[in-house]
Amino acid sequence: MFKNILYNLATDKYQGFFAGCAKIFLFLLSLLYGLVVKILSGYHLARRKKVVGRLISIGNITLGGTGKTSLVEYLARILSEKGKKVVILSRGYKRKVTKSQSHKVTGVEEMGDEPYLLSRKLSSVPVLVGSDRVKLAAQASSRYGADTLILDDGFQQWRIKKDLEIVTIDATRPFGNRRLLPRGILREPLSALRRADVLVLTKVNLSRDLLAARKVLTGINPAALLVESMHYPLGFYEMGQPEQLIPPEMVAVRGSLSLCGIGDPDSFELLLHSLGVRPQFCLRFPDHHDYSPEDLKEVVRKSRQEDIGIVITTEKDAVRLANIVPGGFPLKILVLKIELRIVKNEQEFLDRLFKLCAD
Repeated sequence: MFKNILYNLATDKYQGFFAGCAKIFLFLLSLLYGLVVKILSGYHLARRKKVVGRLISIGNITLGGTGKTSLVEYLARILSEKGKKVVILSRGYKRKVTKSQSHKVTGVEEMGDEPYLLSRKLSSVPVLVGSDRVKLAAQASSRYGADTLILDDGFQQWRIKKDLEIVTIDATRPFGNRRLLPRGILREPLSALRRADVLVLTKVNLSRDLLAARKVLTGINPAALLVESMHYPLGFYEMGQPEQLIPPEMVAVRGSLSLCGIGDPDSFELLLHSLGVRPQFCLRFPDHHDYSPEDLKEVVRKSRQEDIGIVITTEKDAVRLANIVPGGFPLKILVLKIELRIVKNEQEFLDRLFKLCAD
């Protein structure tokens, strides 16, 4: 609840006198935060450590869902198909069991939702989780013979030397209000984007003003390759049956409720609308929400009120829901399956990637 309030203040969703007072306080905190970031980043960037293998970092500069996980999957598939021994390194945000650092795990609790989802979709690619990414990189080399490492959420991993720095930027809300945390959603000043080799604008199919974002990015870092991508909806599947896709038109004619706990629920709901699927009710929870039986009771209650028989959710939410949905659950749970597609400068991007990995 408190995080939601802070986020709504940081994104200027709250207005009025009391919100204004709170924003002044948050602005002062953001000055302190900016000073700390400047000191820490400067210190660690000057002492970066080289790890064994080629290290490709995928990160962002803002809070919220920018499409990092989809890009990690995209790159891991392409590089694996090229014969590279790829290992993904991830923090494993909000995982409950912290002793394991192997991809050979039995549940989302040991990895966190995003790494677990990647391990399910990329069964041949090891996914290592842990807070010390330098240590994970060493394990990737010694245990799996990795020659290519993909560092998930790596832009603020200042103490590691990267061979390719990729930053994802949500085209629907690229920079928020351009203020640092906690007054805004920037994790670093925009000038930090000068460190990037590749800037990937994501969800361009949902953006109304790409020109402005392009102008800002080329102004900050004209040397970086600017790539544009979209989240392409492939269809739906019943939870637990990802191979059996259901076309959107079969879902659009049924009463539904959308359910998500992700960083960017607006984009999820916009994608549904683009498919002609218009849920009668939208339930939103915080990013990485740990669903409970009480949450499911609320879903059932809402569905009965609106005479709804289908719940539509995201793949990230589905891995968290799988363990708590009881047998005989009265609602059908459908999962929206998406894939990242690069729509601008894909060949230039791949040329740079393959050249790096060929050296």
